[in-house]
Amino acid sequence: MKGLKSAIYILVCVLTLVGCDDAPKQNEILAPQKPIDGKVIAEYGSWASPVTPEDVYDLSDDISHVRATSQGIYFVQSNANNEGKMGVYRLDLDGSVNKVVSSNFNIRSRVHEYGGAPYAAIGHSLFATKFSDQILYRIAPNQAPFALTPNGTRHAGCISNPKASRLICVREDHRGNGEPINSLVGVNLSYADEGESLVSGADFYGKPVLSPDQTQLAWVSWEHPNMPWDNTDLWLADLDAKGAIVNSRKIAMPKQGSITQPLFSPTGQLYFVADFNNWWNLYRLDPQLEPELVLEKQAEFANADWQLGQANYAFENEHSLIASYSHDGLSQLIRIDTHSGVTEGIAVDFADISYVTEYQNEVLFVGAKETPEKGIYKIKGRSAQLVYSPTLPVMDPNYISRAQGVSFKTASKQTAHGYLYSPQNPNFQGPQNSEPPLVLMMHAGPTAKASRAFRRDIQYWTSRGFAVFDVNYRGSTGFGRDYRNSLYGNWGKSDVEDAVRAAGFLVNRGDVDGRKLAIRGNRAGGFTALSAVANYSTFGAGVSYSGISDMEEFKRHSHKFESYYLLRLLGSAENFRERSAMANLKGVNEPLLLIQGVKDSLIPAEQSLIIYQAAKSKGIPVAYLAFNDDAANRVTPESKKKALEAELSFYGQVFGFTPAGSMPALAIENIENLRRR
Repeated sequence: MKGLKSAIYILVCVLTLVGCDDAPKQNEILAPQKPIDGKVIAEYGSWASPVTPEDVYDLSDDISHVRATSQGIYFVQSNANNEGKMGVYRLDLDGSVNKVVSSNFNIRSRVHEYGGAPYAAIGHSLFATKFSDQILYRIAPNQAPFALTPNGTRHAGCISNPKASRLICVREDHRGNGEPINSLVGVNLSYADEGESLVSGADFYGKPVLSPDQTQLAWVSWEHPNMPWDNTDLWLADLDAKGAIVNSRKIAMPKQGSITQPLFSPTGQLYFVADFNNWWNLYRLDPQLEPELVLEKQAEFANADWQLGQANYAFENEHSLIASYSHDGLSQLIRIDTHSGVTEGIAVDFADISYVTEYQNEVLFVGAKETPEKGIYKIKGRSAQLVYSPTLPVMDPNYISRAQGVSFKTASKQTAHGYLYSPQNPNFQGPQNSEPPLVLMMHAGPTAKASRAFRRDIQYWTSRGFAVFDVNYRGSTGFGRDYRNSLYGNWGKSDVEDAVRAAGFLVNRGDVDGRKLAIRGNRAGGFTALSAVANYSTFGAGVSYSGISDMEEFKRHSHKFESYYLLRLLGSAENFRERSAMANLKGVNEPLLLIQGVKDSLIPAEQSLIIYQAAKSKGIPVAYLAFNDDAANRVTPESKKKALEAELSFYGQVFGFTPAGSMPALAIENIENLRRR
């Protein structure tokens, strides 16, 4: 009988992920231990770290949307010290970098709400969308910005059409009642007018591209209820001498799939990326306009098109292209001889590669590594050369924790993935026979993905003695169409199960302390974090940054691009409520930290306040931290830094350690009711 009780005791410990051993409680004083290899023995989470909130957020500028012209290389760069607003810079032929448009202008489109490709460059002139009014402006040297498009319209993905003295753009027209109308339009370069409608009739358009001789135009379109990573169509049309579209035809494909990134070769052959074989692979049209596979590979040569303007390949010359792809979480570059099909790997060590662009028979890309380096790189033979990098804070490599790829079985016996970052600090070591607390991070939401690219917010935690797991739950991009689509009908279920399974896997493997498990997420990631806390007892702490807690209310704020998406993700109208934390408040029994922008335009602060009041009334330790920000569009660096420190204080109080350094203690309601595991 005693043996049976012991077996049951162990089984309960594993299934509930609650520590049941006789280790000392975290508010008990551990016996002093001698330093090991010169390291101070200290509780995980309490280590002194040189990585400050200022390091995380002050110098965190990002580069995107690289465009090359005969005058130089243009790119968008965010300004972390100006609320992340975006300006444009030009890298000139002599290597100098010049600011073309200040971040105060804030170049950013809201086509499909998420925008992308917010400008076109022609010589020394830019044609750019201003975020505040969504008008497309001509910005020329020594001239004030000149508005070209009507109020109430949005433009993105613009390309130059010199023969017709115009731009060709994706337009989203919000001037009428009901859904906005999407189309392809011609925009005059010199004066403001209504523009010329070129293609219309579909629900959505993306990626217009011209042939080198400007006689053909290609684009993609899709219809409700599809998203661009579901099923899209590829179109090809001829342009007459005046630029009018003639002979428009939809290209017949072997099956339905997500078609993206059309691009003409220097000889005028149309290439594109499609996931007909489960993976986003590279295709082209033969002379009879039949699609043919360029390279078959179990890897992704594209990402989910939440934004316009993504580019995973470019041509070096008539018979050679450079393409980026992701495989097993790693980003790779490959050179493909388009005549022979011979491939050549390019020796680079990047965790993320984007915006692959041709420039004067060379190929550029934006690259980020597992270490702090990031910037614009140029392919040189079989290697890559840095040509520009934003200012980055210096970080001692001895403090950097590198990602370890981890795969684990889901509840349905599929395989899910993620990256484990172990504690890393050259001056500290945890007590013997103890494991670190876990911060399990949920990425931005369905079809997003966690990558190995260096993130200072992760290093903030690992350098203090936390383990971090960045999970690619079912539905994440990067693992094929089937994996991506497996979340349809299962959001709020499969993602939550995968988070719970990931934590259990790491506990059983001995990587983390099962009594100190936290889950955190932002917005859609916060939906999963809140659902996990409401439906499982696995996590001893939950942190939500403007998390969705009421899916029915969130749906009322949805827009055209996502108007059918939520139903496909949740599966039924009933699940909008049943899978929301708001409907499962009885299950919320673990400490919560709710961080909210009070001006959030998509996720009202009332959602977080209802959760807060419910937890407070139940006697659950809970804290609510509000900032005067719109978390959907603007969060100040000061708010981000205060939130990060509050989160550390929250974990310290819940898990029973004192963070190093001086910082204000977070006020937690009902902290006296805390029951440590």
